Amino acid sequence: MAGLAPGGHGPVLTMSMMGMSALIIGTLIDPIAGLVPLFGIGCLMTAAFLGYFWRDPDRPIPRTNGVLVSPADGHAMFLRRERAVGRRPTNEQVASGQIEHDELTGEWFPEPLDDPLTFETEQRYVPVPSGEEHPSDVWRLAIFMSPLDVHVNRAPGAGIIERMEHRTGKGLRRGPFRPAYTKESEHNERVRSVHQLSNGTRLEVTQISGALARTVLPYLYEGDALRRGQRIGMIRLGSRVDLRVPAEAYTSSIITAEDNQEHHPKGMHVMAGTSVVFEPKSEEEQ
Repeated sequence: MAGLAPGGHGPVLTMSMMGMSALIIGTLIDPIAGLVPLFGIGCLMTAAFLGYFWRDPDRPIPRTNGVLVSPADGHAMFLRRERAVGRRPTNEQVASGQIEHDELTGEWFPEPLDDPLTFETEQRYVPVPSGEEHPSDVWRLAIFMSPLDVHVNRAPGAGIIERMEHRTGKGLRRGPFRPAYTKESEHNERVRSVHQLSNGTRLEVTQISGALARTVLPYLYEGDALRRGQRIGMIRLGSRVDLRVPAEAYTSSIITAEDNQEHHPKGMHVMAGTSVVFEPKSEEEQ
C-alpha cells in the first residue's frame, strides 16, 4: 500500500506534532519575539522533507514473462559485462597462504567459484574485453539513487531469497563510505542477496550505502518468497544498488551514463518495480 516506508511514521509524526504545538503556543500564549512560531514552521518543513524522503508509492508491475525490473529508483550509472576472477576465501584457503590482500576490499582467493553463476559467496569481478566473452559472464547494472529518489528497493523477479550477507570494509566495524556515484563505492558497507528465480536462474542484488546513507534496512531475509516488484528493503539517503544477472540469459537496452548520450547525460532514470532493465534472450540469441 502507498504511504510511508517502515521507520518513517515516527519522525514525520514527531516533527509535525512539535511544529503544530509551537505554532499554537506562539499564537495563544507567547511568541517570544517570533521565535516560537519560527521554530514551529521549521519543524513542519522538516516533517514535509521527511515525509517526502520516506515516501513509498505503489507501482504498476510489468506482467511480461521473463523480464527483470529495476531494483531501485535512480540513474543508470553503467552496464558492464564482467567475469569473476576471485572469491572470498574459506578458512582452508586462508591457511594455504594463496591469498591476495587489498587494503580497501580485504582478502581474496585468486580463483572464482567453480560455478560463478551460483553466487555462493562474494566474488571479485573484472570487465570482459570485446571478443573474450564466456558463458559464465554476468551483466552488472549499477543504479545511483539521489536523495530525491524513492529509496525503497524492489525484487527484480519472482522467486526466493537464497542467501543474504552483510559486508563492511576490511578491518572496519562500519564503512567505508565513499560517495555512491563513484566506482569505489561498490566496496562500501553493503547487503548482498542472491535471488533464485522461479525458472532456476540466480541473480545478485547488492544494496550499497553511500557517503551519507549509512543504513541498509532489509524487509525480507533468507528463505522468503518474492514476487516481481515486491518491496525488499530500503537504503536511507543517497546510495546505490547493483544488479548482476547471467549474461548468456539476458539482454538489455538501458542507456547509461557511460554511453555519453546527449538526451541521457546521467543515464536513463529507472523506477523500482516498474522499469524493465533486462529481457530474456531468445533461443536464437543464446
